[in-house]
Amino acid sequence: MTTPVNPAGAVNPAESAVGRPTPLTNATQLQKPSGMPAHKYRGYEAVDIADRTWPDNRITVAPRWLSTDLRDGNQALIDPMSPARKREMFDLLVRMGYKEIEVGFPSSGETDFAFVRSIIEEGAIPEDVTISVLTQAREELIERTVESLVGARRATVHLYNATAPTFRRVVFRGSKEQVKQIAVDGTRLVMEYAEKILGPETIFGYQYSPEIFTDTELDFALEVCEAVCDVWQPEEGREIILNLPATVERSTPSTHADRFEWMSRNLSRREFVCLSVHPHNDRGTAVAAAELAIMAGADRIEGCLFGQGERTGNVDLVTLGMNLFSQGVDPQIDFSQIDEIRRTSEYCNQMEIHPRHPYAGDLVYTAFSGSHQDAIKKGFDAMEKDAAAQGKTVDEIEWAVPYLPIDPKDVGRSYEAVIRVNSQSGKGGIAYVLKNDHKLDLPRRMQIEFSRIIQAKTDAEGGEVTPTQIWSTFQDEYLPNAENAWGRIQLRSGQTTTDTDGTDTLTVEATVDGADTVLTGSGNGPISAFFEALQAIGIDARLLDYTEHTMSEGASAQAASYIECAIDGKVLWGIGIDANTTRASLKAVVSAVNRASR
Repeated sequence: MTTPVNPAGAVNPAESAVGRPTPLTNATQLQKPSGMPAHKYRGYEAVDIADRTWPDNRITVAPRWLSTDLRDGNQALIDPMSPARKREMFDLLVRMGYKEIEVGFPSSGETDFAFVRSIIEEGAIPEDVTISVLTQAREELIERTVESLVGARRATVHLYNATAPTFRRVVFRGSKEQVKQIAVDGTRLVMEYAEKILGPETIFGYQYSPEIFTDTELDFALEVCEAVCDVWQPEEGREIILNLPATVERSTPSTHADRFEWMSRNLSRREFVCLSVHPHNDRGTAVAAAELAIMAGADRIEGCLFGQGERTGNVDLVTLGMNLFSQGVDPQIDFSQIDEIRRTSEYCNQMEIHPRHPYAGDLVYTAFSGSHQDAIKKGFDAMEKDAAAQGKTVDEIEWAVPYLPIDPKDVGRSYEAVIRVNSQSGKGGIAYVLKNDHKLDLPRRMQIEFSRIIQAKTDAEGGEVTPTQIWSTFQDEYLPNAENAWGRIQLRSGQTTTDTDGTDTLTVEATVDGADTVLTGSGNGPISAFFEALQAIGIDARLLDYTEHTMSEGASAQAASYIECAIDGKVLWGIGIDANTTRASLKAVVSAVNRASR
């Protein structure tokens, strides 16, 4: 057997991403070494958990949520929030329904301390909301942190210290035992100061984080957490929150889940522990890491709206919550006005949300591609038919529109921006705009015809064509009227009589080529009679297709008629709109005839 050789001549069998040989179709397709110094970096370690159970689990209820926008998110801002912007963010989080909110690092400076005091003293914290404050494991910082909570109804102190080998060696220059003792002593000091400073009105809780959990040996992380629990003594009605942060995201989400399942299995007082996941997005997989950690036993997710946070950000609470919603699980957080949430977040953080950001970006419910637009239009049509067949409204049946994972209306978006037209668009998108905005349901061949007109416009001018521009172009192309009276014929009035043998005689008053004219003709219907009348002025027209529909309900509803005609060798569509269906049909014929002579 011949060993595959790469183009440079080095023996290098093709392998898959997991090291298995793969067949070569063309040796020239082999990628070459990048020249980047990959040898500087160490791969993540797998977790020895052969009987893992998390892959078979599903998330069927919302986890507990903690927003750390005011702490982790705020500390990562170029321009940290002013007190007014902090209060705006806090009030938003409360309105959305977050029941656990990390509100600051009060020992870090007067600004954070004053903010915590302000929301307590001004009664801004609902009784069912727990505020959390962060501290390092130093006595003077712990005392100041607890002081900030005086008078709070529900409060948690969150203490952390780094436990990873690099931090033990480089930052603290201490042994495992010394690092563990920092966590133990810090926990004891939190308890002592809470007992001394806080009154009986405060329901007090405790959270501990072995920071850099993703780089800490699992057995040592467990050892530190157990030592902290030995001090706190969690029991019924006295939980401890153990937060296992991906301070720097280091592995695939599957390995992150393995670490959570291992910890969840091995904690001795698991039933009294709230296991919290705090992913960052350094590898771009924080959302997946959070979801898989919940499947692996985590109880709570800590993150920020839209993924604000250090470096590549904290995990995105909006995406996580909306992911649940899109699977039929109530996130227990209200995202129904997502544009207000986005605008408030942008104001508070002074940072823009990307237009492609999941669920919230300006363009995430927008299709420019012609094939996508066509599928979306057909999906909306099918939803209406299915709902009508079941005697229900569209909101009462299962959502099933291609390319739209959720109904944009559920997050406060209108359908107007779902389909936008540019040079990549096709007939479906244009037809959707006309139907959604103007109640015109164009026949398929007419969609094709008009899309070519719009395509020529976008090719010539570039950029996007707005719904207003589409409608203006459509009117100019198909709807001559008193304000826009182009073409050979302007229809003024018409009258039809029917003989006993069923023959219709049509008399039409019109302006033809600038002169007032009366046209007459007979046929087996008004349209046939009109075609005969047109013969008298030298217009050879033949009906190819006809369709009509009402544009609304009620006695004053208008009808839209669509006529496809062969006129002097050209095949063209025309449209007529009128409260009277016969007049609408005659207008459609005039529309086609006038287009033929333009």
